[in-house]
Amino acid sequence: MATIISHGLVALAIGASATTQQITSKVIVAGILLAMLPDADVISFSLGIPYGSPLGHRGITHSILFSIVIALVTSIIFFRDKQAGKQSVSFYVFLYLFICSISHGILDAFTSGGRGIGFFIPFINERYFFGSRPILVSPIGIENFFSSWGWAVIKSEMKYIMLPCVFYFIIIKSTSSILKFKS
Repeated sequence: MATIISHGLVALAIGASATTQQITSKVIVAGILLAMLPDADVISFSLGIPYGSPLGHRGITHSILFSIVIALVTSIIFFRDKQAGKQSVSFYVFLYLFICSISHGILDAFTSGGRGIGFFIPFINERYFFGSRPILVSPIGIENFFSSWGWAVIKSEMKYIMLPCVFYFIIIKSTSSILKFKS
């Protein structure tokens, strides 16, 4: 898995590029949390759930279905439009939250370890990786993170996730500044 820091940074970068006023700072914070949420499945280890189980690590919480459901539920509970008697959910808020949640599994599918990602659980219990896996897999547990392995993971994520997110953010912000200046 990638670290939760990188998962959150990706959600922040995606939110920063939103062109609709519906993606507020509260929505971005929710997106960051949803991008980190799938790794709550590490609790399955302490519950004795096997890694390869649909309920195991990188299983259902990393699936497309989970991302759709958690984005929809979060949108309905926290971001429903209550103005003028409307009880609707913004498609843009839902889409942003979905992208943040599914980005977790996508990043993890680029990592060097584990048994793959259950993108299609509960329909198919197969686990998948992408053909290129340049991101070093993060150790599970805080005690293992403060080691040479943890440092190697941070360097890997800086190269493949963090720096690209920072450059993306700079480009998006400078482009929007140029466009505002011209108008």
